[in-house]
Formats: sequence, structure tokens, C-alpha cells
Amino acid sequence: MADDTQRAVTLHRTTLGQYEVRNARGGTMTIGVGDGADFTPVELLLAAIGGCTGADVDYITSKRAEPDSFTVAVTADKVRDEAGGNRLTDVTVELRVTFPEGAAGDAAREMLPRAARMSHDRLCTVSRTVELGTPVDTRVEPGRLP
Repeated sequence: MADDTQRAVTLHRTTLGQYEVRNARGGTMTIGVGDGADFTPVELLLAAIGGCTGADVDYITSKRAEPDSFTVAVTADKVRDEAGGNRLTDVTVELRVTFPEGAAGDAAREMLPRAARMSHDRLCTVSRTVELGTPVDTRVEPGRLP
């Protein structure tokens, strides 16, 4: 039986700089290095941060009222230097959410800042992992002969 806490995806090279990503549930997508329309790994990281934060906030506020509009914008600056290598700085998540008029909408609007803080401070696995600085262990498995 699989460990319920483990998360995993597998990438298979389709051509130079392009990969098919597959999850355990059978979902697939392609990613690339920015030569075409495919999302890059950096864009996927930003999407993961925004998706995680957005889902947290959506689930919390939608208990009070269904939003009229709900957009999450995530930006970051790419830095290249000798000290830290390539990385992102100034990651910003901006929630642009509107709710209908009335008591339910008022309750959702009032909850919105708290929901955003809850996501940032403890709920969003993605942004929590980035902020806490989890080590990444890169291993090379020797190729196998057919």
C-alpha cells in the first residue's frame, strides 16, 4: 500500500527540453524550457504557489458566499548571481476577489484577509515548503542496458 503522505510525479523526455509529466492518478501535461507554449518549470512553481493559496482561500471564503470573481496573480523576479545561483526573489501572490452584495458577501469579504493569512502561515504546502527552504536531494540512477 502506498504511503498517503508521499507525493510524486514522473517526467519522460519527449524531445530536447520538453517533457511529459504524469501523476499517479493518470493525469498528464507537457512542460518545456520556454521555446513554445508549454509552461516552464518556473511558471509551474508560480502556478503551484498561486493554485495552493487560491484553493485554500476559495474553500474558506466560499463557505460564506460564492465569489463573483476570483483571480490569483503570482509574480517573481529571476535572479542570476554567483552567490546564490539562479533563483526567484520577491515572490508575490495577489488575490483579486469580489463577492456579491449582502450579508453573505460581507462575511466572505471580512474573512478574505484572514483566509489569506491562514494559507500563508500554515495551510499552503507549496508556499510553506518554499519559505521554509526544504533541501532537495538530487540522485543519478545508472542507466540500464536492455
